[in-house]
Amino acid sequence: MLINPTTNPIPPSTSSKHVTKRNNMRHESLLANIFNKFDNLICSFLDKPLRPSIDPKHVLSGHCAPVDELPPTICDVVEGSLPSSLDGAYIRNGPNPQFVPKGRPLHFFEGDGMLHMIKISRGKVTFCSRYVKTHKHMSEREAGYPFAIGVFSSFNGLPAAMARLLLIGARILSVAIGQYDPENHGSGTANVSVAMFGGGLFALCEADIPYQLKVTRNGDIITLGRNRLHTNNNNNKNKDEQPFLRMTAHPKVDHLTGEAFAYEYDVIRPFLTYFRINSNGRKQKGVPISDVDGCTVMHDFCVTENYAIFPDGQIMVKPVWVLSGKPPVGVDFSKVPRLGIIPRYAEDDREMWWVDVPGLNMMHCINGWEEEGAIVLVGSNGLVVDQFLENFRYAELRLEKITINLDKRTVQRQMYVYAAVTNHTSWVGVVKLDLELANVDGGDCTVASRLYGPGCNGGEPFFVPREPNNREADEDDGYLVTYVYDENTQISKFLVMDAKSPALDIIAAVKLPQRVPDGFHGLFVSESDLTKL
Repeated sequence: MLINPTTNPIPPSTSSKHVTKRNNMRHESLLANIFNKFDNLICSFLDKPLRPSIDPKHVLSGHCAPVDELPPTICDVVEGSLPSSLDGAYIRNGPNPQFVPKGRPLHFFEGDGMLHMIKISRGKVTFCSRYVKTHKHMSEREAGYPFAIGVFSSFNGLPAAMARLLLIGARILSVAIGQYDPENHGSGTANVSVAMFGGGLFALCEADIPYQLKVTRNGDIITLGRNRLHTNNNNNKNKDEQPFLRMTAHPKVDHLTGEAFAYEYDVIRPFLTYFRINSNGRKQKGVPISDVDGCTVMHDFCVTENYAIFPDGQIMVKPVWVLSGKPPVGVDFSKVPRLGIIPRYAEDDREMWWVDVPGLNMMHCINGWEEEGAIVLVGSNGLVVDQFLENFRYAELRLEKITINLDKRTVQRQMYVYAAVTNHTSWVGVVKLDLELANVDGGDCTVASRLYGPGCNGGEPFFVPREPNNREADEDDGYLVTYVYDENTQISKFLVMDAKSPALDIIAAVKLPQRVPDGFHGLFVSESDLTKL
């Protein structure tokens, strides 16, 4: 090939840099190919047969199949009209793997976090789907291949588990493939929930610290980065303070004080640490809980006016289980579940006390308050807890009202009906429950319900008050919003239901430009709050 003699020549120093860069790229490419071939060998020869909960052909089928990113796209209201109090953004988070693994095990919980957001502003409606740009997501995107360890799926028999641990260690230690650094940049997927506190909007999962988000004026949502909440724990002079490595996906926000309450659990002591985030978004000193003897998967907790309540259930993280060919996350049936109560502003755990509650594996705390001499919790309990990790719809989640007597330190429980309508493969409807009715001759506390229809799958509904600043308004004076996918028409819609009506009447429906796959938790952010952010 002839070179145009009039082209500016490349200086020798620059040329040398280009040669070095090309050699590094070849080296990196060679190592990547070697690592990927070893990964394929593990999948082909060392993995045990994939059970349905970690088989991508099953996990990513139907309405759980992943979708691509979608930039802000104009949507049409196809039924009714949107009330002005819904001006703002509804953001739903959930797992959506950027790569569909071929023969590599994958659990539904392990997909990359994707945010599905509908933004409403003065009649204009847009929708977008965007990945949370976590360190894991960006590293795998650069590599073009999924390689991160999944605690639910990667430990599929002892040989496969040991081989994958060695392989991920080689990836991390390799100078050329050193773009993946979970120790310093985290390994979480940020795929569980969305929360607003401390003046910021965050995507969360309990295996990492929060990722901060921004909603743009044109209806897009972008990742600002991994946020340590203004802590300087890496250089903290207080040796008693533990590094801030992860945080619950369900922080509790006091809208009167602007504070958020949260915790982290770990596989080493302290297994549980409780902490507070002030209204300026600064994490306060943590309170290690000494009376916890192992790593319990505490997915949620409750905070009332004066107390924080922790459910210590049977789902555990025990790395030693890997030596027997099992995943490190599982169920310890020998453990008796219990509840821990600690003062809300405790500076240490000396005033914490526990009460045994056999059979209680609380997945989510729906509400909590204080009555005279008692704490009252309403939460979902997994009756078949071993199924939660295999298929959480088979865990038989039941709504329970739990009353904790503060003087006698005893617990009284009342079990109600299913809090969601499911056919074990889809969320097919939603019910509204009035717990006061259940106290009258054990009556049915279902006061409203809606089925989405044959072939329709809905997500978790979110309540939006009609008048958020009106403290005199009825607690159900507002709207339920959710995404619903109709497999018959292959169309997803954003539904707005009247929360006060007996049939949860649909008052508006927006046709979305892309299917919204199954996911987890969402949040509505008003237009005024978006402006503050």
